[in-house]
Amino acid sequence: MLAAALAVTSAQGVLAQAAQPSTTTAARVPDVIFVPTPQDVVDAMITMAGVRDGDVLYDLGSGDGRIPVTAAKKFKIRAVGIDIDPQRIKEANANAQQAGVTNAVTFKNADLFQTDFSDATVVTLYLLPQLNEKLMPTLKTLKPGTRIVSHAFLMGDWKPEREQEVNGRMIYLWTVPRR
Repeated sequence: MLAAALAVTSAQGVLAQAAQPSTTTAARVPDVIFVPTPQDVVDAMITMAGVRDGDVLYDLGSGDGRIPVTAAKKFKIRAVGIDIDPQRIKEANANAQQAGVTNAVTFKNADLFQTDFSDATVVTLYLLPQLNEKLMPTLKTLKPGTRIVSHAFLMGDWKPEREQEVNGRMIYLWTVPRR
């Protein structure tokens, strides 16, 4: 029921976004509307991923950049956000500037389905279930041991290793297996 409500909300938001005039244009209409992940959930996602020295975190559909910024600030790692919406990229860069992590964080205005993130050791996402499922084949080809953490949504028949509730919101962890 939650997924259906979010899908309807997403479709309404995408239509509303498409109707708004903009001085910059996304490569295509975003698949989801931007809904920020609360900071307590961001912190729990990064903790669940076991972020450590040398990790490279990619946040797919990074919105305002709060996950990459938090990871870079707290764990001193390199982080990359990918978002198709140029407005979100502007906000993310401003947030990285304000946090003083522009040397460790990069934001790419790109389609996450057409962007290489093969150097990731941690992937975070807050997308709809059908987008997670569409990404699943790519995620499973990442280096074995890469940790993937999703806010709110599962990944088809790929069962998570861990799940955790954070103030009424679910997060899930998968680890890319050895081949």
